[in-house]
Amino acid sequence: MLDIQHLRVVYGITEVLRDVTFDVPQGSIVALLGGNGSGKTTMLNTLTGMVKPAAGSIRFEGIECAGLPAKGFVQRGIVQVPQGREVWPSMSVHENLELGAVTRKDWPGIRSDMEEMFEIFPKLKPHQRKRAGALSGGEQQMVAIGRALMARPKCLLMDEPSAGLAPAIVSDMVDTILALNRRGLTILLVEQNIGVAAAVAEYAHILQNGEIAFSGAAAGLVDNPAVLGAYLGR
Repeated sequence: MLDIQHLRVVYGITEVLRDVTFDVPQGSIVALLGGNGSGKTTMLNTLTGMVKPAAGSIRFEGIECAGLPAKGFVQRGIVQVPQGREVWPSMSVHENLELGAVTRKDWPGIRSDMEEMFEIFPKLKPHQRKRAGALSGGEQQMVAIGRALMARPKCLLMDEPSAGLAPAIVSDMVDTILALNRRGLTILLVEQNIGVAAAVAEYAHILQNGEIAFSGAAAGLVDNPAVLGAYLGR
């Protein structure tokens, strides 16, 4: 579904991503792992049009997307849940969710999807008129995911959804990711929490210094001390 070939990203004189190649099959959950500064967030920002690649190909459903503006990626069906949630704190939960549908004009569908968001995240329904900034971290993450879903993505890119959350909330987040995948959503998950990646993903790639250093089954990473030590510093 999403095919990245020989991707190169440069900031000034710094090569942040170099010759990165991997794919995300339709209906799968693929994890992208790596330490701080490995290039994970740059990868997601490039795959959503916020960063322009210096070279390489980004094909989605067989169509070249490299060079499209961010709106073009959303319209094609690639939507990102950003690191740190980044909800609009002074706006209500309902307004934050509405922003996710900004590229859409099918008003009955938008209203129907809004109700569906409160079915997927029932904890948000009683807070829909509350300022998003007043919610807990876990609730804000629900808002961020719901906002992305309001764009009706085919492929959801999630940037460290477990970061800063209590263990019990992380467990709920794992359940949410698996439930979304069962609904047919393809997911590319960027994580530092290897346990989360192993719990949800079928396949994993490890970025190190802007390059794919390892690829393999996600479930086996937890028990692979050589991989943990060499690439993740564990």
